[in-house]
Amino acid sequence: MVKELVHDPILLARKSQQATKEDLEAARDLLDTLKAHRETCVGMAANMIGVYKNIIAFDNDGTYMVMLNPVIVKGTGEYEAMEGCVSLLGGPRKARRFQKIKVQYQTLDFSVRLKTFIGWTAQIIQHEIDHCNGVLI
Repeated sequence: MVKELVHDPILLARKSQQATKEDLEAARDLLDTLKAHRETCVGMAANMIGVYKNIIAFDNDGTYMVMLNPVIVKGTGEYEAMEGCVSLLGGPRKARRFQKIKVQYQTLDFSVRLKTFIGWTAQIIQHEIDHCNGVLI
């Protein structure tokens, strides 16, 4: 179900908790909401729809992907990026990112995965994990 976006920076700055099997509906809602905003958004974290769980959804080179409890275990090639956010008012802001990241996460069936991402997709994932940690650009 498509949910309303949260725009309050105080609520967006709340750190999220580990996702559990009880949060699978929220993961589906997050993906539905991201797809509904595909024209202006390439990734979302669950706190952007008012769910304070470690869940992100993003466009992975044309295919949508959901991660539960993602953690960046390694990052290389640090650079400065300019990023916008559909939840935050104002224009793009500076953010420090890695060109290449290795992420440990769980799939929707709670299988643990370890995957490397580079470039634009890596930047999206870092932005959404920041949201889960209560970090705003």
